[in-house]
Amino acid sequence: MTGTAPASAGPAAHLSEVDIKEIGRELDQIRDKVIADLGDDDARYIRRVITLQRGLEVGGRALLMASLLPPVWLAGTTCLAVAKILENMEIGHNVLHGQWDWMRDPQIHSSTWEWDFASPADMWKHSHNFAHHTYTNILGKDRDVGYAFLRVSPEQSWHPIDLAQPLSNAILAAGFEWGIAIYDVELERAWRGEKSWAEVLSQLGSVLRKATRQVVKDYVAFPLLAGPAFLPTLLGNLTANVTRNVWSHAVIFCGHFPDGSEVFTEDQLEDESRGEWYIRQLLGSSNIDGGPLLHIMTGNLSHQIEHHLFPDLPSNRYAEIAPKVRDLCQRYGLRYNTGSLVRQTANVWKNIFRLALPGPKPRPADTPPISATA
Repeated sequence: MTGTAPASAGPAAHLSEVDIKEIGRELDQIRDKVIADLGDDDARYIRRVITLQRGLEVGGRALLMASLLPPVWLAGTTCLAVAKILENMEIGHNVLHGQWDWMRDPQIHSSTWEWDFASPADMWKHSHNFAHHTYTNILGKDRDVGYAFLRVSPEQSWHPIDLAQPLSNAILAAGFEWGIAIYDVELERAWRGEKSWAEVLSQLGSVLRKATRQVVKDYVAFPLLAGPAFLPTLLGNLTANVTRNVWSHAVIFCGHFPDGSEVFTEDQLEDESRGEWYIRQLLGSSNIDGGPLLHIMTGNLSHQIEHHLFPDLPSNRYAEIAPKVRDLCQRYGLRYNTGSLVRQTANVWKNIFRLALPGPKPRPADTPPISATA
């Protein structure tokens, strides 16, 4: 998508410059209306979610204190896992995006929030909020395309190590918070001489300090407080963390790597207009169909398309925005890529296995426009 003809080939090739400008205007208008309407109902929403999350965590940890009984262990572990998912997805991820900064509440602000995750908030905000959301799906710029070690697009070169990626992706899913923490350090940039090793060591120190707090909290302090239930509590905390990691991995991968999610080249950034930036977000993202419970448990990243379009809008507004965005896609012949969690997950894993092997050839740049629905 260059200055005069964004996506001059591919699924947006049919758009005129007038179309592109109008798409940008309409999406800006959607954003402006939401911002103008933010108020007490939105503030109550995030405060209620935080209260629910903290209640689930306290209840889960209290139950694990008596977890010598298997039903109590299951109840406590379930509560703790749900609490961790809510804290990471609907609260932490979105607070750190600045979605709630408009409230001017120092306790719920992107500058003060530190989440229950191995990656330090400041490092994650740089790699995610800036690098990923600015350069979404730009090969060579967006390190989230494959997280620097997975081949998730035919446009990425194949290497023999890719043969192992079904296994490495499964390992990443189980330890997702640790993988992201190391990923945020950008080790591969230091190996290429693009970053000093002094900076890497400093960041690794931050990760180590945060990781130490996480390990002590979940695998030492709370199990010790449980006394005779030390081992069940330790296992419950481990199970809750792995559950959170696998769920987060699934949601994020479903939003970025199913069939139909486009990738772009660096030269397509040249003179990119506001409308072209919006089109890149639309074409590079995928949604997950579901109801309110699914949406809140995914941090509303089930609306990944809307999140990429408006990363700083409160997540509780994505559901009302989604029909407007879908209607815009239908009117302009742009694909709105969405499907069930099962379908999108199966699609992602199919691609992980397929791209572990050499080929297929990169998608041709002159493919005709695709239909408006997934």
